[in-house]
Amino acid sequence: MRILVVEDDLETSEFIGDGLTEAGHAVTYATLGDHGLRLAATQSFDVLIVDRMLPRMDGLTLIRELRGAEIVTPAICLTALGGVEDRVVGLEAGADDYLVKPFELSELLARINALARRSGLASKSTTIRVADLELSQITRKVFRGGRMIDLLPREFALLELLMQNAGRVVTRSMLLKHVWDFHFEPKTSLVETHISRLRTKIDRPFDLVLLHTIRGRGYKIDEEG
Repeated sequence: MRILVVEDDLETSEFIGDGLTEAGHAVTYATLGDHGLRLAATQSFDVLIVDRMLPRMDGLTLIRELRGAEIVTPAICLTALGGVEDRVVGLEAGADDYLVKPFELSELLARINALARRSGLASKSTTIRVADLELSQITRKVFRGGRMIDLLPREFALLELLMQNAGRVVTRSMLLKHVWDFHFEPKTSLVETHISRLRTKIDRPFDLVLLHTIRGRGYKIDEEG
């Protein structure tokens, strides 16, 4: 899933982001309330994680603005305020769930999955198929020819983006932004190394090659090359 984390505390943001990435999710960050609002209003996310106390616009105002604009992306509100009245205010502002700091990452992940089910993400077609390659966006499992393929979180995120764009070229910069949240071109072989590992897992044991390098442009998943 694509998840937006709006949190101004760097340590908390890194804790959440590292855990979500490890679980295979694609994470985008914002530290200012108005920046988070702009991202949530102009980009597509599956879940929002919003701290209540933010610079320039508090989290509840952010959520109210989104609901007023008829943007219904599920939102979890994070706060140090754990009283019943505080939770009621958060839910009435339009938050779908309320999580009190400090919290365990396992609880946050469970609440994200519950929101996905409640919002209908789990009932949509969340299995992507290209030839005999299948990827489930809910279970985070990949199969080819009925055989389960064990992928690391970054490999899964790469494959997910490629399969979502099956038949189209995905550029190196797109992969860097989606998988690593890099908005610049690092002078490393990060993408190439992960693509090589992914190719070894999904293509090498099979006759039909699906992952293709398009020289000078990027990569694509396609039955026909």
